[in-house]
Amino acid sequence: MFRIRQSRREDVDQILEVAEHLDTVNLPAKRDHLERILQLSQASFDATIAVVDREYLFVLEDLAAGRVIGTSMILAQHGTRRAPHIFFRVENDERYSYTLDRYFVHRVLRIGYNYDGPTEIGGLTLLPEYRGNPEHLGKLLSYARFVFIRMHRPLFRDHVLSELLPPLEADGTSRLWEHVGRHFTGLTYQEADLLSKDNKEFIHALFPDDPIHCELLPAEVAGVIGQVGPETRGVEKMLRRIGFDYAGQIDPFDGGPHFTARTDDITVVAGTRRVTPSAIRPDGAELVPAIVAVDHPRPGGGFQAIGTRVQIQDGGLVGLGDDARVRLELDDAPVWLVVP
Repeated sequence: MFRIRQSRREDVDQILEVAEHLDTVNLPAKRDHLERILQLSQASFDATIAVVDREYLFVLEDLAAGRVIGTSMILAQHGTRRAPHIFFRVENDERYSYTLDRYFVHRVLRIGYNYDGPTEIGGLTLLPEYRGNPEHLGKLLSYARFVFIRMHRPLFRDHVLSELLPPLEADGTSRLWEHVGRHFTGLTYQEADLLSKDNKEFIHALFPDDPIHCELLPAEVAGVIGQVGPETRGVEKMLRRIGFDYAGQIDPFDGGPHFTARTDDITVVAGTRRVTPSAIRPDGAELVPAIVAVDHPRPGGGFQAIGTRVQIQDGGLVGLGDDARVRLELDDAPVWLVVP
């Protein structure tokens, strides 16, 4: 009995419990920051702010337990003139000496800025006790965002970005930051990560424009650049499966890789379609796993999505069971479906 829905301000205490398990820049484990995120999310769903400023926070509910057990997010546009998308390009610098007949390829990091950036997905967090659930809850949390993007396609950019976490130290710090960013800013990793959520000016002002040669870094630091952390490998596999690929860019703080895809080429986006719900026919086709979503226009409704088994019927009809109808609070709102 699980359901994804748009967040509400009264979710703050339960979301804080979820955030404490990861404590990222998109979902920090600090109540005041979460309150601002929820306020922004509510304004985004209500369409009372500009599209470029919208950040949508979704929650996963265990309906039987009556608790929030996970979150995921969409940032409509990550990278504007006020707050650019900042990254390191990972480039190859080729060198050859005919005197010595020696050829080298040096890996370098070059700071980059995008002022007209892509849509970003992030904030994917699931309580540890629900990981490995047979309902594939992590997959549901991730894929529901792409269903929402398809349902409201004009609001989102033509490319989608996902910033994956690299291997971090036991205390949550970053090797790359300790050997690069900290020397240029004087800030700890946590201080810089949190500050960058609302203010990125210090990066532009203090980071070097010249390339940084990875050979000059300790081997244990250079070795994690662009690598995916052990807890994020499942996310990487999931993203690659639906059309994402490594963009040759990393986070300037922790060295985590950036994955991107053309929005309309993402398989979940391309496969999401509007359908007409019907009763399941006892003599009909077999049931297949799917994600079904609605966006209730009524107060207190909003976006809801579930994972369930459906019956694909002729004429655009889709058979839904009574359980699915109850979880979706099905009424006259349009129904959308994807078979991932």
